[in-house]
Amino acid sequence: MQTDPRGNIDVDDLRGKVDEQTAGLMLTNPSTLGLFDENIEQITQIFHGAGALMYYDGANLNAVCGISRPGDMGFDIVHFNLHKTFSQPHGGGGPGGGPIAVRERLEPFLPVPAVARDGDVFRFDYDRPKTIGKVRGYYGPFGVFVRSYAYIRAYGPGLREMSEVAVLNANYLLARLKDAFELPFDRLCMHEFVLSARRLKREQGITALDVAKRLMDYDFHPPTIYFPLIVPEALMIEPTETEAKETLDDFVEAMLAIVRDAAERPEELKEAPHHRPVGRVDEVKAAKRSVVRYLFEDHPDLSADTAGGRQLEAQKGA
Repeated sequence: MQTDPRGNIDVDDLRGKVDEQTAGLMLTNPSTLGLFDENIEQITQIFHGAGALMYYDGANLNAVCGISRPGDMGFDIVHFNLHKTFSQPHGGGGPGGGPIAVRERLEPFLPVPAVARDGDVFRFDYDRPKTIGKVRGYYGPFGVFVRSYAYIRAYGPGLREMSEVAVLNANYLLARLKDAFELPFDRLCMHEFVLSARRLKREQGITALDVAKRLMDYDFHPPTIYFPLIVPEALMIEPTETEAKETLDDFVEAMLAIVRDAAERPEELKEAPHHRPVGRVDEVKAAKRSVVRYLFEDHPDLSADTAGGRQLEAQKGA
């Protein structure tokens, strides 16, 4: 699908791709650009008009909780990213959790067992003729559910404040950084926004990767880079609701310092990070020729007389 000049889905382009063979569309709103799609009602009408379903990817729900509802936008199915929205880690291997909600007409097809209530008693209900059956483990990543539940309870009966602060934090950073970097779509953002290091690359030869590596020298974990793909040299910045203003200001100062570094000493950025246990690695080589074994001969400082050395010797012998 194409994107229009304001960062929305191009409705005319989309309409030409939908027909009676279309099953549905999976979409997140706001998008990965951090923009709420202004054409969302037209989009859902196009798909429903073709008899197709709309599936809401809940990856960016922390921008709209308590403010807008996917069902009102026209979505038929929603999955909730507990591992992003409700305090769970965004990356690092998870674990994640994704409960799914559906419109009433799709409810008979949900997996079994369903939880049914008889008065004050809860039970498992397997008597569902139209169910798609059981899918994997019923209980899922229970620890994720408990932590997410505790997070929701900590905010009280609603989560509007969480979303409002996430959006406020993102727009504060955007306002302070948009003049130092290129801004592909000059609009108020939601919980995240995307800048481009294209000007730095054109003028100083500094890439988004160089910016990310240099941020590590300022003690910040780098943001997602080169995504979304429609933005060259993309830097996707998502402060969420948890960062204090002092931390946001420190991040801004680090980003502005990197811009100055690019103009005054670009070679330092090309070799960053400088203050980490591991310096700049060849990421292409690491991906193509990854080494997943830990060999004793690669670590002569570990003696076989030490516990670590004996363990490595055992691994070597095995």
